This record gives sequence, C-alpha cells and structure tokens, in this order.
Amino acid sequence: MLNLKGLMGLVLLCLITISAQAKPPIGMNTNEIQHVDSSAPFVNIFKMAMPFREAKKLTSGSVIYDKDGWPRDLRGGKAGTYLIHWLPQGTLPEGQYTVLYDGEGQLDYQSKGGDVKLVHSAPGKDIIDIRSGPDRFIQVALIIKRSEPRNYLRNIRVLLPGGICANNPFRRVNGSQDCRGSFYKSFEKHYDQILFNPDYLNFMKDFKVIRMMNMSGITRNPIRHWNQMNQMSKATWAGLEGVRGAPLEVLVRLANVLNRDAWFNIPHAADNNLVQQYARYLRQHLRPNLKAYIEYTNETWNTVFMQTHYTKQMGTKLGLDRDPNQAGYKYYSQRAVEIFKIFQQNLGLNRMVRVMGVWSANRYMTPVVMEHKNAYKSVDAMAIAPYFFVHQKALAQINSVPSVFKLLKDDKANPYSMNNVYKMIGQQMEYAKKYGVKLIAYEGGQHLTDPRARSTKSIPNQYLIGANRAWPMEKFYVEFLQNWDRITGGSLFVAFSAPRTCQYYGCWGIKEYLNQPDNKAPKYRALKRFF
Repeated sequence: MLNLKGLMGLVLLCLITISAQAKPPIGMNTNEIQHVDSSAPFVNIFKMAMPFREAKKLTSGSVIYDKDGWPRDLRGGKAGTYLIHWLPQGTLPEGQYTVLYDGEGQLDYQSKGGDVKLVHSAPGKDIIDIRSGPDRFIQVALIIKRSEPRNYLRNIRVLLPGGICANNPFRRVNGSQDCRGSFYKSFEKHYDQILFNPDYLNFMKDFKVIRMMNMSGITRNPIRHWNQMNQMSKATWAGLEGVRGAPLEVLVRLANVLNRDAWFNIPHAADNNLVQQYARYLRQHLRPNLKAYIEYTNETWNTVFMQTHYTKQMGTKLGLDRDPNQAGYKYYSQRAVEIFKIFQQNLGLNRMVRVMGVWSANRYMTPVVMEHKNAYKSVDAMAIAPYFFVHQKALAQINSVPSVFKLLKDDKANPYSMNNVYKMIGQQMEYAKKYGVKLIAYEGGQHLTDPRARSTKSIPNQYLIGANRAWPMEKFYVEFLQNWDRITGGSLFVAFSAPRTCQYYGCWGIKEYLNQPDNKAPKYRALKRFF
C-alpha cells in the first residue's frame, strides 16, 4: 500500500508523463512543384522541370507538342527547359545523374556557372555530372537539339545518383556496398517504384499530417472533370498555376510511404463525378489505417485566388445572399457539405476528417459558414491559418532585425502581434466549442512580408528575411506553439511550409532548402521540440 509520499510521487510522475505527451501534433504543407522548389521531392527531377512551352528563352520555333507536353516535332526549332534553377548547394546530391529517354535525338545540357557536364552519351542514355559552382547554387537547363519526328525524343528521366536499400526508403546510398543484409535498389532501375527523394521523405517523416494542397496544384486551377486530372505520363508536373500539380496517385503514394494521415483539397469547380472518383480512389489506394482530411478548395475568403471569385459568382447565381461576400461564404459552406456527403458515401465516415476552412482574423465569417443550412452538423474540424507578422501599416518602423521582433510583441502598434493573434485563436476556439468541432490549423507560423517589395535586399525586406534566420525566431515559434496548445487543447497545427528559398514575397520555408543544417534553421529547430 502506497504511503502519502509515494502517492504524491506517483501523481507527479503521471503529470510529467501527461505533460510530455500533451504537445500538439505538427503537420506540414507540401510545396508547389516547380524547378525552383528546394524541397526537391522526386527521384526523377525532370518531374519538377519547367514545361517546354513555358521556357520561352530556351524554346524557339513552331514546336508541336503531344498531349503530355513532349515536343513531337521541332520543325527546325529547339525545345528547352529549366531543369533546376537557383537551388542552394545541399538541396540535391552532387555527382553523376543518369538521363534516360525514349526515341531518337540529341540532348544538350547548359549552365551559366558550369554546374553541369556531359560525362557519357549513348542512344537513350546520358550520364551528366551536376555540381554547384562558386556561387553555391545549382542551375541546369536541358535542351532537345535534335529529335526524329517519326520517333521523337520523349519520356526524359533525370535520376538522382545512387539508390536506396530496400528496407529503408528514407536514406539515399551510393551502392550495394551500403546495403548489408538488404537488397540495393538503384534509382536508375527502380525509379518507378521508389518515386520520392529519400532526403525528402526523411524530412517529412516526422510530421503527423501532410497537407497536399500545394503539391496537388489546385490553386487558380479551373479543373472540373475527372479526366482533366494530371496524369503520371505528363512530361513534367511543374509549371504555371492551373497547369502544375502532381497526380492523385503521387499524393496517395507519399502518404502511404510516410504512413501519415493526408490532407486533400478538392478543386473549386470539381463536379460530382470528380469528387466521387476521388473518394473511390482514396478508398482503394490509401492505407486503411490512415485518415483523409477532406477540405473543399482553399481560402475562399482570399480575393487573390480564383476560387474566391468563383464561390461569390455561384453563391450570387443561386441567390444565397444579396451581399456577394456573404453569398460566397454560404456557397462555400453548402458545396463543402455536398462534397463531404459524397466522400462519406464512397470513402466512409470513419476514414475521413471533414474540414471547413474559415478566416482566422474574421470572426464574422465563421458563423455564416458554419450555420448555413446547419453545416456544422456535417463538420469535424474548423481550420484556420494563425499567422503572426508585422502589419503593413507598421512596416515603416522596421530598421533592423531586432525591430522586427520588437513589433511582433507590440500589441498596440501591430494588430498581428503574437498576443493579438492568440486572441484571434481564442475567438475561433469559442466558435469551435459552440459548434462541437475541433479547431485545427491548416497553415500557420510567421508571415513576414512586404507586399510592395520586389527584391530580397530592399528595406524592410532584408530585415524580415533576416528575422526568419535569426535565433530568436526559434523562441518565438516555441512560444507560439505552446500558446496554440494552451488555447486549443493540443489540436493539430500544420506548419507552412516544406523547405523553400527566401524570395522577395516571403521566407515561407521551415528550412530554406532540403538538407539545410538544423543550426541554420531556427523555425525547424522549434518544430522539432514538438515531434
């Protein structure tokens, strides 16, 4: 029988154990597939190359393309693409890459900094050496110089050096000598099976939920029908908005390899058949132990996006409200519930989390969305994007990196200070309690941007970027997540985003490139504390 002292010790041990387990689950947003994506998700890096028809400086003449985007007839011209562009040293392994292709023709490889050299060439296969130059960045362009129209050059695959051991897809190795007790699978021979860059998988594996929105390419994408979905055979999955996007098969395979719940966003104009086929595909191919978070499109309150104007038009057309904004909110709510019902019928309620997105800073939108036709009864989670940043009106006060952090704590001068954002989260949490749903974050973290900037070196942009790289940012992220945990009771927080370089429009990546050392990535160090 325990004495009082022993009982108190046991209680204390239990409290410590509970405290250690009470960290909010952290998810991660994927990136758009582009030739500048420093998360480098694929073994075949050609899948992130710019489409030939978009590379105006490299492609010339009246080139004719096939349905997948391969140049079918050069007609005396040439077709080129930016394979990788301004990726920091360390993003990708340096060494000999294997280039495979079908058809007859000749490829050329170019880089202003001498980052690529042709080592060996044979029909259907080239070996190229890729290494960062003195500028510590990698830039590689690929040119189709000659192609036989009757057997045109196509199906180009540019494969990372090395491979994996069959029992570990999260670690790249150089050869069979590194796979004692396991079968060596080279990327050259097994790229269709492996698909994902092991370094990318190793980064993503610690996050509990993977939000596929950016990788799926739904932003400003008017896709309506199932047969318009991107296919595995497409030359590249990169390109402009409305063009780029990985096939659903890729998104599901990523979730399955990681063994992580996946968050899917349905295109704003999708018809019922697309939704039905989407749900059936998940039922057949997503691991049965994994949950599918289902969200209708993304940020229909944000006027920079096509989907916002679409929902306003549809809501007005249906006469849901005289005010276009209110009509848009109600249409979003109504269509989301319709999509949830289709998924429930074809995937099953036990395999999904029904997500309704709302605007974290607008408490007036939430009841409109959640109460329209009693939508809240068909919702499992309300999702917001809690970002802390320096409001545009206060940007003029920034004259150093420390001044950025000072403004993030100035509740009077800055409406989006950390404390003010905590209040917004609290207001949304009250709604979540009222409607009996969870409050989760579809995105969140810092949002330090200057909307007027066109350069990373302009002021205050250089200080905003500097703050992202400074050690106090780790402290701010830890505090932010602790308060998220306190307010929401430990709900899911999906950070934004996978590694990406700092640009004039923001420093959004949790790391700046895939293999950036942790001591250079304060935001990532903070997230690691919550794994």
